[in-house]
Amino acid sequence: MLHIVLFQPEIPPNTGNIIRLAANTGTRLHLIKPLGFSIDDKQVKRAGLDYHEVERVNLHESWEDFLGKELPGRIFALSTKGRRSYCDEAFQAGDILVFGPETRGLPTELLDSLPPEQVLRIPMRKGSRSLNLSNTAAIVVYEALRQLDFAFGE
Repeated sequence: MLHIVLFQPEIPPNTGNIIRLAANTGTRLHLIKPLGFSIDDKQVKRAGLDYHEVERVNLHESWEDFLGKELPGRIFALSTKGRRSYCDEAFQAGDILVFGPETRGLPTELLDSLPPEQVLRIPMRKGSRSLNLSNTAAIVVYEALRQLDFAFGE
């Protein structure tokens, strides 16, 4: 099973879309506080539709709390600062895919705590700033699942 980690997400519809992505792919979703919204927010529920399964969403007080509670597999951070394309990684079951907040991305301290080969990017046109968070998560999760022969989790 793959893990999606949203570090301090800010926009409810993005999180709702990713709840739906996790439900449809059997990935485990983790949200790192503080959140920019209430998990019961109407926009989160609307985006998650009938797949809104808050009980399957794992809430963590901080990054350190997440690392202490989970037995992490390999951690990959997605960032425009990454040097390697997500397509160049050979993903494995148990991998953890970490995505930052929509307006600022992952903090430098978190990125610096990982080996550079574990900070991945999605190639974009020169001068592009970033992709939408839920689109980014879907792109990377489906590439990892493709490599794992679509072995959907629980």
